[in-house]
Amino acid sequence: MRTSRPLLYLAFALATLPPARADDSAYVQEIGRWRAEREASLRQPDGWLSFTGSGTVPPGRHAVGAAPDNDIVLPSGPARLGVLEVAGDGTVHLAVEEGAGALVEGRPFQRRRLLTQRDEGGPTRVQLGAAWFYLVRLADGSTGWRLRDPDAPALRAFRGLPYFPVDPAWRIRARWEAFDPPQMLELVTSAGTPDSGTVPGVAVFEVDGVEYRLRPIEEEGGRLFFIFADRTSGRETYGAARFLYADAPAAGEVVLDFNKAYNPPCALTPHVVCPLAPPENRLPLAVTAGEKKPK
Repeated sequence: MRTSRPLLYLAFALATLPPARADDSAYVQEIGRWRAEREASLRQPDGWLSFTGSGTVPPGRHAVGAAPDNDIVLPSGPARLGVLEVAGDGTVHLAVEEGAGALVEGRPFQRRRLLTQRDEGGPTRVQLGAAWFYLVRLADGSTGWRLRDPDAPALRAFRGLPYFPVDPAWRIRARWEAFDPPQMLELVTSAGTPDSGTVPGVAVFEVDGVEYRLRPIEEEGGRLFFIFADRTSGRETYGAARFLYADAPAAGEVVLDFNKAYNPPCALTPHVVCPLAPPENRLPLAVTAGEKKPK
């Protein structure tokens, strides 16, 4: 009987975990499952490692295709895909070259509007064989393009992520101080563009008797999203930030499980834009838990 890939990933993740005390074994197993699920998602054909190309699309008309004399040169696909037409209001249409073989929802087309991820029903996925081309709306309102391929070199080469040893001491119950009204957190992305988020409060916790504070962005359902850096950043961990999710506060507390701190997508591929850790969330503390810098 063949063993499924998720089970193989889980077995590998568990094999790399350090020995644990009996009272910690259930927690170590939980982190092993979390790591296995995380790496399995990265191995998906549409995971972060499937990106092969990216760029910006300024207003105007732009020839697109794999041939080097196009305005937008794709890393693969037809030599002449067509022409992207970006209007002054930001709407984009693609007029396809005859014989390019481009499909949307399994059907060929000659010209159509391409939606971004911020448009209802978007983004429009233009299939080019196994790969697909699409547009994104960036934080500053400009338009970008992306190409993804299930046979991407980064996806083929992926052999897993390095981690700090699992340490239950890094699962911390923090005191939750709510803001009334919520505050705004100003962010800068890896592309140098501004961004922001709504902050419902601050998580206050102690390590070795020293108090630290982290401000999260509130997401759907009250879930908290932390973008932080610490004294391992740029050395053992990715320099720009690590990400951490936590459940909505309960009874005046929020659980910060730094063993589940993970790399942002821009640590894995140059073809995406990520928020950087804001000054408020740069901890003067070495958080020796979670994912390390990708090899």
